[in-house]
Amino acid sequence: MPRTPSRRTVLRGLTVTGAAVAGFDPAARGWAADASGTDGRLAGIPRLDGTLTRDDASLDAASDDYGHIVHHRPAAVLRPGSVRDVVTMVRFCNEHRVPVAPRGQGHAPFGQAQVPGGLVVETATLADIGPVGPDSTTVTVGAGARWSEVARAALAHGLTPPVLTDYIELSVGGTLSVGGLGGQAHRHGAQVDNVTELRVVTGAGELVRCSPARRPDLFHAVLAGLGQCGIIVEATLRLVPAPATVRHYHLAYDDLETFLDDQRLLVQEGRFDYVEGQVAADAGGAFRACTLEAVAYGPPVGPAPDDATLLRGLRHTPSGVQYEDRPYYDFLDRLAPFVAMLKEAGFWTYAHPWLNLMVPGTSAAAVSAPLLDALTPADLGPGVVLFYPLLRERLTTPLLRTSDEPVSYLFDILSATPPDDTAAVDRRLAANRSAYEAALAAGGTQYPVGSVPFTRADWRTHFGPAWPALEAAKRRYDPRRILVPGQGVF
Repeated sequence: MPRTPSRRTVLRGLTVTGAAVAGFDPAARGWAADASGTDGRLAGIPRLDGTLTRDDASLDAASDDYGHIVHHRPAAVLRPGSVRDVVTMVRFCNEHRVPVAPRGQGHAPFGQAQVPGGLVVETATLADIGPVGPDSTTVTVGAGARWSEVARAALAHGLTPPVLTDYIELSVGGTLSVGGLGGQAHRHGAQVDNVTELRVVTGAGELVRCSPARRPDLFHAVLAGLGQCGIIVEATLRLVPAPATVRHYHLAYDDLETFLDDQRLLVQEGRFDYVEGQVAADAGGAFRACTLEAVAYGPPVGPAPDDATLLRGLRHTPSGVQYEDRPYYDFLDRLAPFVAMLKEAGFWTYAHPWLNLMVPGTSAAAVSAPLLDALTPADLGPGVVLFYPLLRERLTTPLLRTSDEPVSYLFDILSATPPDDTAAVDRRLAANRSAYEAALAAGGTQYPVGSVPFTRADWRTHFGPAWPALEAAKRRYDPRRILVPGQGVF
């Protein structure tokens, strides 16, 4: 039986949870719980299908993220019941110059999706997944859908997204806003390179359908655009046939340069469907133990893996070869036990001052070796060091920046530090900045999912030749610059 909301929880048709939101006070630049003391100047909240809330728990959650370093408290949180809610509230915020940021799974490490005094739009409620069949070449999903959900829906019909991040519980809208890189990127490009169409809410509150052929300036400004020109509410993603099983190799190396050279060889020759690698501390605490991870997809996508052919000419430690055959989805979700352990041990709530660099292939060893030499197990904590080799020709999205060389490496030092050890966090942030400058001097840049202190001038340098188009799109689609100020781009 329908419940009649009380007058205290509904205002002009708005359903609210926790603290009621009566409207926005333009003079005080804040949200008001009632109209008293506003002299009639309160701007009423439009009618919504979802909820707008100001309760402490919601505001506290929105003022934190996976990094646990930056804390900016918004004034309100929107949990949209429809795309129309996002349009309505962005339009309202644009009118009153209230900053807005979307939030998916809250996995940003440096406050990128936080917005002091503004509105956070939680996209998790926009998680519909469109129909998929055995002959589908695309699927249309809501921005809040997690990649694990998309993968399972596609796999039910023998299909898969071509590229998946190692951690698949991230939102589609979140990774498409930064790039979306994984070990398959050397074959298929980034996740942003496998989008055929978007629905976007611009900073002016306009709902726009865009693609390479329709409003291409907006399409290319949103993919890997850090939320600066529009909020993704829906994406149409490419699908490809999925293997039933994979063979997952772990190859040990004791020399960084040899390890990187073999990674480069594998992606240039295209022997494997997935290539990545890790560097761990050896018994003496030095980061010299390298493991190359390579995955071959089996039928019906590829032939049954042949070890001799796949491993021919590689210079790994002769005794350091391990492999296992496993179902494809088990491979995709292989981090789930590790994540569960991190959460159980309390490490998930550690600070994560991450470093993510795009390093030119010819300079990868020279840039990364000094950083690894200086790294200690205490610096890294329960984190990981990763290398992903990437082919420039596969990365076609203008705003996903990398080096100009044919092969680049995504080099990650994913540190985890007790959040109350602010001195350690500050040291990692300073080290991240120095590392970025070394990468920049070598012709690289950052992959903007980490914790590198950046200025507006740095962003202009980062985007390079793509900057004028992004700046023009910002003027056109977010003229009042209300979207995602936490990135610090404009």
